Amino acid sequence: MFYDIAKRAIDILAAVVLGILFLPLWIIIPILIHLDSKGPIFYKPERVGLKGKKFGMYKFRSMKTFEIDGKTVHSVEFWKHNPELFEKYKKNGWKLELDDDPRITKLGKVLRQTSIDEIPQLLNVLLGEMSLVGPRAYVEPELKDAIKRYGKNVEKLIDESLTVKPGLTGPWQVSGRNEIPWNQRVAIDADYAKRKSLIYDIYIILKTPFAMISKW
Repeated sequence: MFYDIAKRAIDILAAVVLGILFLPLWIIIPILIHLDSKGPIFYKPERVGLKGKKFGMYKFRSMKTFEIDGKTVHSVEFWKHNPELFEKYKKNGWKLELDDDPRITKLGKVLRQTSIDEIPQLLNVLLGEMSLVGPRAYVEPELKDAIKRYGKNVEKLIDESLTVKPGLTGPWQVSGRNEIPWNQRVAIDADYAKRKSLIYDIYIILKTPFAMISKW
């Protein structure tokens, strides 16, 4: 009980402080996105949160919009018309290298490498849908595919990771990120969920800036 109350208090305080600290980016990034490519400033993909509840996760748009059958659609629709690339995406642990992903804008590569695209998730933290620190916010098709691919063992790990809110940062982000195979990532998330340790949260927060810098 103390952990949950303290963690929520830290989340609110941190979201407010970081929101003010990043105020220049809230102004500059939307302008750059508008100049870089057509489409909305923000993107709100659906993610699976605490106890399997779905929510819209706020992000600065880092992907292109595509015109299909005369309609402007987001990159999600792109997969439906490029099944071979989608299979490569799934087999590679639901990710592609930035240079191999045709959906990412030029600015989007920078936003993703620096994790600046994730700053709007502070709104999700204030709304109580996410925490400052927690497991990765998974996509439902990703979880279903993982269960088929890895079996019941990974299903248990997924269930364990969903006992806490997903985080703006988390153990997998500071432990190798994209270099870690999917089944190992969810195992790290499940281990985090079991710990319920504020000391471990502080450790992850302190390590996050170094993890971001190491990608450059």
